[in-house]
Amino acid sequence: MSERAVPFYCPYCGEEDLRPAEQTERVPHGAWYCAGCLRTFAVKMIGIGVPEVSK
Repeated sequence: MSERAVPFYCPYCGEEDLRPAEQTERVPHGAWYCAGCLRTFAVKMIGIGVPEVSK
């Protein structure tokens, strides 16, 4: 899958001025740059459904 998951706001500061980050050795594909707090972050899908509860 090559499409990016589009965040609507920064998970750190809540700013909405987000831009796709350029992929480098340290920055993974699909990362985003926040102009508000200057952080670069990635959105990652972990799974769908209810996790199993161990007893």
